[in-house]
Amino acid sequence: MKRLLLVLLLLAPFLHAFAKNPAPAIVCFGDSITAGYGVEPGHTYPDVLQTILDSRGYHYRVLNMGISGDTTKDGVSRLSNVLAAHPAIVVVEFGGNDGLRGLPITATRANLDTIISTLQHAGIKVALAGITLPPDYGHDYIQAINQTYVLAAKKFNVPLLPFILDHVYTVPNAIQSDGIHPTAKGAALVADNIYMLIRPLLHK
Repeated sequence: MKRLLLVLLLLAPFLHAFAKNPAPAIVCFGDSITAGYGVEPGHTYPDVLQTILDSRGYHYRVLNMGISGDTTKDGVSRLSNVLAAHPAIVVVEFGGNDGLRGLPITATRANLDTIISTLQHAGIKVALAGITLPPDYGHDYIQAINQTYVLAAKKFNVPLLPFILDHVYTVPNAIQSDGIHPTAKGAALVADNIYMLIRPLLHK
């Protein structure tokens, strides 16, 4: 018992330093694609991203702050939760539900601007992941949604993945039966996409 106490006393300064300086956080901030709708726990894209980073020698904590059904307006309302985590990097993935509900493009763009600018003003690095809509939403509206991410990335000088599900639809069994959400297999592909997106922002 005395030996254990001595070891703990010797380690105390290092434990205190570790507690004060944990691995920096990467927050995956978005809707159902981030949350992992329909995917078993441990198989969401943020879970797989953590595995990728660990395997490549990066020391980050990946936090999943995705909520299914969230719009960009919901994202704005949850910014305080993200800021409270003091992340080094935030991957922003919103807009799909805005589009599916036919919300005004002007509101979506304003909310996305607020999310990115608020994070940047807090000294946080931001990466943006976009989405598109099914063809039946009309060419003009789809183009406006797609352009939303291009404009935001240019305005705030952030790295952009125009379509978070890039290459996912071409892989068998990577999309759920609803035709929208990735399976666990698809989530792993999304994690690869996000890793490539944020790699320039990472430090070992």
